[in-house]
Amino acid sequence: MSLVELIAQADERGLAASGLACLDRCVPLLGGDDEILRPLWGNLTADADAADWAGLVEQARGKLAGATEDDEAALLARRMLDAAPGDRSAAGVRLWADACSVASLQIHRLLDPAEDASTVDSRREGRTEGMPPLVAAELRRQISVLEVLAGHGAGGLRRALDITTEGRRVLRAVVSRRARGRK
Repeated sequence: MSLVELIAQADERGLAASGLACLDRCVPLLGGDDEILRPLWGNLTADADAADWAGLVEQARGKLAGATEDDEAALLARRMLDAAPGDRSAAGVRLWADACSVASLQIHRLLDPAEDASTVDSRREGRTEGMPPLVAAELRRQISVLEVLAGHGAGGLRRALDITTEGRRVLRAVVSRRARGRK
């Protein structure tokens, strides 16, 4: 199933986790640490109150308020955070999850030194031939997060977070290498 189809079929928790996972993997561009979005992940558990989501989003925005670079990848990450909805309902997070998917793939595309002649939309629809490695890995992570949550619901959150942590570490290394190359 393509990423577009998985997002279309995802429930509220899957959509929120999908958008959050994309944002979390891109936090290194905003200067955030590995724990900065942890309270939002906690809000996706079965016993969490969805009404707390808005306050947790505002806390994350406040913690990352000054963290931004003047480059396209960092600006896309900032937009993901700024666009996070205050309402965790399916309607509230569906557009955000879809936009985060596109933005995260675009960020990985910008940071991957390999050229990619295809569009991000075609990649999301399943056309993966000749995909650069960094983009391919991000696409696999997005699909895996949605599949884990579709198959296990709240029980899949731990695995989704593990997938996201791995992706964040990869992106942090890419950002670090890129910064060293600028010096």
